[in-house]
Amino acid sequence: MTKNSASTWVRALIVVVAGIALAGFAGCGESSATDDGGTLEVVATTNIVGDLVSVVGGERVRVKTLMGPGVDPHLYKASAGDVRILRDAEAIFYNGLELEGKLSDLLGDLDDGRPVIAVAEGIPEDRLLDVGRGQFDPHVWFSVPLWQEAAEAAADGLIAADPDGEQDYRQGLADYVSELEALDADVRERVAGVPERQRVLVTSHDAFGYFGSEYGFEVEAIQGTSTVSEATTADIERVAAAIADSALPAVFIESSVPRQTIDAVLASAASRGAVAEVGGQLFGDAAGAADTPEGTYLGMVRHNTTTITEALR
Repeated sequence: MTKNSASTWVRALIVVVAGIALAGFAGCGESSATDDGGTLEVVATTNIVGDLVSVVGGERVRVKTLMGPGVDPHLYKASAGDVRILRDAEAIFYNGLELEGKLSDLLGDLDDGRPVIAVAEGIPEDRLLDVGRGQFDPHVWFSVPLWQEAAEAAADGLIAADPDGEQDYRQGLADYVSELEALDADVRERVAGVPERQRVLVTSHDAFGYFGSEYGFEVEAIQGTSTVSEATTADIERVAAAIADSALPAVFIESSVPRQTIDAVLASAASRGAVAEVGGQLFGDAAGAADTPEGTYLGMVRHNTTTITEALR
C-alpha cells in the first residue's frame, strides 16, 4: 500500500467512525424509554402507589418506591438520595391530596414537563370525603371503586411518558380493573356477615373513612386523617365511650402507627366495664413487605377485610 493510499484509507475510516458516533448520539436523543428492550424508569412515593403502577405498567416499567412497609407517609421526609432518585425518574407517581405532606412542595417543583401524576387527584371532589379547611381525606384506596379511578390516572400517566406503549398500558388497566371488581365483590360478601351493630371500626388514625363509607362501617379513629395531629385525652375518652356503647369485641392497630394510643383506649374502655381486645393489625398507609401477599394492594385489602370481619363477628 502506498503512502497516499494509506492516508486516504485512514481518512475514510475516521469519517465512517465519526458518522457512526454521531448517529449514535442522535439516536439517544430521539429514542423512547422502552426502545431496544429498555424500560420506563418510574418512581412512586408509597408502596401502594408503586404496586398500582407496576401492575398497570407490566414489563414496560421499572418502579422504584421511596416508602416501604411500615412507613408513615404523613411524616416522611425525603433524603438527599430520594431527591436524586426523583430527579432522575422519567415519570413520578404519588397519591396526592396531601398524603405525602412533607414531600408535596418537592413533587410540585419536579413537574418540569415529564409526567408527575397524583393518582388520587383526578377523582371528582363530590366522591371525596371532605375533612374541612378545603382538604380531602387522601386514603382513597380503601374504596376499591375509587382505586379503579386511580388506576385509570396511572395508565394515562404511563401513556404520556411512553406513548408507544399505549396498547400495553390499556390492556394492563383492563386486566387490573377486572381484578378490582372481583375484589370489591369479595369485600362486600365478607362484610355482609358482620351484624350492623358491630360495624364500628376503631383504629389508631382516620385512614379507613373510605372503607367505612363504601362498605357500611362507622369509623372511630383516635387521630385525624393525618398522623401529624396528636391524640388528646378527649380523643381517647371519645373512642373508649364508642367501644362501650357498641359493646365492641375488638379494635385494630396499624402497621405504620405506634400502638400506644390504642392501648390507652383499651384501658379507658375497661374502666367503663367494656372488655375489648386488639383484633389484629391492619395495613393503613403502607402495604406489607414485597414478598408477602399483603405487599400488593389486592392482598392488603383482603387481609384487612378478613381481619376486620372475623374480629367483629
